[in-house]
Amino acid sequence: RAVLISIAIHTLWGGNPVALKFGLMLFPPIWSAFVRFSLAVFCIIFWARSQRISLRPTRTEWPALLLLGMAFTVQIAIMNIGFDFTTGAMGVILISINPIFAALFAHFLIVGDRLTATKCFGLGAAFFGTALVLLRSAGFEGLEFTGFGNWMVLASAALLGLRLMWSAKILQYIDVVRVVIWQMLLSLPVFAAAGLAWETIRWENVGWVPIAGLAYQGIIITGLCFMISAWLMKNYMPSIMASFNFVSPVSGVILSAWLLADRIMVSVVSGMVLTGLGLFFTARS
Repeated sequence: RAVLISIAIHTLWGGNPVALKFGLMLFPPIWSAFVRFSLAVFCIIFWARSQRISLRPTRTEWPALLLLGMAFTVQIAIMNIGFDFTTGAMGVILISINPIFAALFAHFLIVGDRLTATKCFGLGAAFFGTALVLLRSAGFEGLEFTGFGNWMVLASAALLGLRLMWSAKILQYIDVVRVVIWQMLLSLPVFAAAGLAWETIRWENVGWVPIAGLAYQGIIITGLCFMISAWLMKNYMPSIMASFNFVSPVSGVILSAWLLADRIMVSVVSGMVLTGLGLFFTARS
């Protein structure tokens, strides 16, 4: 059941970068994050009240939640800015590299969640796949930088891997709902202040497409998938649960080609296959 649930939520997650690109038509990166997580917070509060779950952290929980909130805010800001400067196909593959970093951080943060020879093989294959996507080359003679946005998304993937493993660590003694909602609540004032200072909402682009993209991000991905993913992290080995992201590149690239008319180059397809294969071996161990 856990495997089927993981496959389902990561299939949905593959559509998140596509939805993000649609949402960016109306709200620039920081405002997009604010609207997305405001929707998610509303959904989680409704769920918590219906289940009589307390949202107030204890005094001992605050330090861990504050650290998580800081990492969450930086990671999401970098990711949204990166997606604004790259294609949907590139973005979905690069952000899906986060299980590689998650496995590395789990080795040091999670008791019993260690790297193995099979995991290392998977990590190497996935990193090589990432290189094919991130770098453009003429043979092996020279590699050239392909874009600021790609590197921003890759940095966000590394921070996401760290954040996932830190979440898994504190989920052992903090309720799932409080872990999920407080990282969002702590980020909202920062996103609102940054949006007011540096960004302008494109009201002329108001329409059902960007609104649907924001609703998908806020309700389906952040409201639903975040909660389910956190529950899986709490109850199963975190690095293995995170590794099911190998489903996301496949669904994400297909959706990007269909909905955004992205050109899928040979290097992107090759990188997607190698990334998925590497993450499969990481999870298989």
